Amino acid sequence: MAMGYKSATPIQEQAIPIVQQGADLVACAQTGTGKTASYLLPIMDAVSKEADRHNNTLILSPTRELAQQIDIQVEALAYFTNISSLTVYGGGDGVAYDQQKRSMREGVDIIIATPGRLISHLASGTLNLSKCKHLVLDEADRMLDMGFYDDIMRIVGYLPKDRQTLLFSATMPPKIRKLASGILRDPQQVNIAISKPAEGILQQAYKVQDHQKVKLLSGLLKKGDFKSIIIFASTKEKVKTLNKSLRAQGMKVEAFHSDLDQKEREALLLEFKNRKLSMLIGTDVLSRGIDVTGIDLVVNFDVPHDPEDYVHRIGRTARAATTGTAITLVNTRDKRKFTNIEKLIEREIDIVPLPEEIEKLTAEEAPAQEQRNNRDRKGGRGRDNRPGRQPGARPPRPQQAEKPAAVANESAPVAATGAETETGAATEAAKPKAKKKKFWRRKNGPKTGDGAAAGAATETP
Repeated sequence: MAMGYKSATPIQEQAIPIVQQGADLVACAQTGTGKTASYLLPIMDAVSKEADRHNNTLILSPTRELAQQIDIQVEALAYFTNISSLTVYGGGDGVAYDQQKRSMREGVDIIIATPGRLISHLASGTLNLSKCKHLVLDEADRMLDMGFYDDIMRIVGYLPKDRQTLLFSATMPPKIRKLASGILRDPQQVNIAISKPAEGILQQAYKVQDHQKVKLLSGLLKKGDFKSIIIFASTKEKVKTLNKSLRAQGMKVEAFHSDLDQKEREALLLEFKNRKLSMLIGTDVLSRGIDVTGIDLVVNFDVPHDPEDYVHRIGRTARAATTGTAITLVNTRDKRKFTNIEKLIEREIDIVPLPEEIEKLTAEEAPAQEQRNNRDRKGGRGRDNRPGRQPGARPPRPQQAEKPAAVANESAPVAATGAETETGAATEAAKPKAKKKKFWRRKNGPKTGDGAAAGAATETP
């Protein structure tokens, strides 16, 4: 069968009849379950029977990459029809914007758009959606995570009330239910259980403090024989910082984030897909926007907030019956999130002992860049080069009355591990040493000098 489908997937079996009936739908299904075809097939069948079908269907996507992937599927499914489609997203030049305007004036059957750019066209009067019959929100949870709630509600205001609305989401948090209750009419619900990570994925984790992460990661990357790597960080700022740190160590790596223009993002993905670039760093948007096989290492530099995002992230590896490795760096603050991931996938993730040189690494010995990151997270202003100051020097503190030694020591900086406070010699002698803060109890595997850095690449599940 076309598109590689030999039989309907669970989401297709349940969703297609509902869409054909014209009912509204809330569907909880992951990426990779065939959900895109579950709404495209019945909608395109309906569109092909319409006499006046211009601007018939609007599909909203959180990212331009997903919009492009949806459009590729539309083109493939519509190969033997005359159904037309158009992708509308920002990040391009003025020429692209003008081309979008011309196409919309001429009329297309299916519009696939990101919310921000679509609003620009609606506000300027370029696009008229008063006859739109189908609204699809694909990966609605990701759109809300990216702050598009108000944009979505504004777009809905341009649409007729008697439209059909389909909402697809990988997760179903309260904010999604709130959105659904505001824009859908008596929706039917389909809930496809989240699939577990593929058996071919070797899942490992390291219990590590923030100041140890960069050195541990660089060691894993250097010792492992990995050809295609994706590293996930929690924020765009962390992506940029980690990119600089790894580049400073001579690694060929690129950061994938929203500050890149459309051509740069497409060029990076193409290089990565063609194996000209071996390593990408990005946020969770990348986990849903990339469709590349043969990725053999996924690193979670930060534990994802939602357990489902962990499945999305590591799902980039071990695809098409291949094997792969997924490594997660877990600090003390992420204990609960990590435990929730294990509950979701119904298994314990192997905890690998830290290499000895990483375990002994203190915050003071960590790279200067990482120390600056730690200060930024604590809200410090860092150092500056304003006139009258030595380069790299701290700003002078305001004059205060002298404190007794015992009181002064209370404000001494605390090591990032939280293990002990630095105190004066007399105080140290008088007070017993504070006990080190423990991670959650977990039986570790056999410890080796280098951890599992080299072994992870060659070990197969």
